[in-house]
Amino acid sequence: MQISQKQGNKDFAIMLNAYDCPAMLVTPQYQILATNKHYLESYGAIDQSQKAYCYKVSHANDVPCDQAGETCPLSLASASDKKERVLHIHHSPHGKEHIDIEILPILNDKGEVKFFIELLKSVTQANPKIGNNEMVGASPAFNQLVENITRVAPTEASVLLVGETGSGKEIAAAAVHLASNRKEHPMVILECSGLTETLFESELFGHIKGAFTGALYNKQGLVEVAHGGTLFLDEIGDVPYELQIKLLRLIETGTYRPVGSRETKRSDFRLICATNQDIIGMVERGEFRRDLYYRINVFPIHIPSLKERKQDIPLLTKTILQRIDQSGQYSVTDCAISLLKKHDFMGNIRELRNILSRALVLSNTPIIDHHVIKTCLEIDRKISGDSGSTTDLKNNELNYLRRLIDSVDGDKDKAAALAGISTRSLYRKIQ
Repeated sequence: MQISQKQGNKDFAIMLNAYDCPAMLVTPQYQILATNKHYLESYGAIDQSQKAYCYKVSHANDVPCDQAGETCPLSLASASDKKERVLHIHHSPHGKEHIDIEILPILNDKGEVKFFIELLKSVTQANPKIGNNEMVGASPAFNQLVENITRVAPTEASVLLVGETGSGKEIAAAAVHLASNRKEHPMVILECSGLTETLFESELFGHIKGAFTGALYNKQGLVEVAHGGTLFLDEIGDVPYELQIKLLRLIETGTYRPVGSRETKRSDFRLICATNQDIIGMVERGEFRRDLYYRINVFPIHIPSLKERKQDIPLLTKTILQRIDQSGQYSVTDCAISLLKKHDFMGNIRELRNILSRALVLSNTPIIDHHVIKTCLEIDRKISGDSGSTTDLKNNELNYLRRLIDSVDGDKDKAAALAGISTRSLYRKIQ
């Protein structure tokens, strides 16, 4: 007896229910034959009264993805006859979502592709740092970042985040942690820049009472707090060379001793490091241990600068304004957005946030136009002074911070907020 197409599609749907995520059965011609119960719960039913195609349903495109400027997982799997994986942005009832797609080719007895099973896992819903507007974007550079985070997060691999100051390395680290198997445990952060040898060891390993002058009580180290979770070492390139061997020993053995103690302790943690420096160059110059570099650089992730993802500026601007002022009344004109896109953004997303914070203060209406944005940009230029100066970068930064402090009548907390850094970092930089 011949099975009807309707009955066949129903059988396919039952088969797909074995998968614990949204799944669909697709033909080599992109037609969706069936979806499982998880797909129905997440995205709703597909109208089967006429042929439904994956590119139309997921992207609202009239042509397959590879003809619309995107990578097509179906085409990749057709070429390789193997499982393929791609990150896409899908239209869904929740809005646009980053979806991690796995596609499995089903071959007939002649080795020809008969069907594809497409598994859809929402990165946006699964990771709060991406789903709740902590990380936003749709540019190719941003999508590559999200894909890298999605791939490495479930593993135990050490991650090295490399990117410019203000590009969002700490948020990316939190996204890795929250998508990992350790998300129920804490992510502990140590800012490595500006720490003396004693302070570095005390912060990381803890100390016992009387271990050094000022050690008036026992202190638990961050390594111990991170047990079961993630240890995030920010600006790892600033760790002094003589301390790097102690850090290497911790990573290799998972053991450490609190300062002043003979007791060896053990901690189980996932390591994430971040830097804005050229670590490879530091290794070649003998400023960073080669063996430590290979320990922390198991899975490097490039954090794109704002210059690399300027097409995300409209979305970032809207999101940042919502965070700064939750009333939702403020908007930015297209001309103002165009002006922002022409800006260099040496401070990346942190600088964009500062500019928009200034704009809320300076704007007389909820509509932020290009005149307001132009004024906000000119404030930075006035504080920075002569941009053509040949003074080295460190002195330029110092002069900028001093002028900024003067402009707010010596209020260092306010100056730090305007500069987009912590008050502690401000004190360290001006000393």
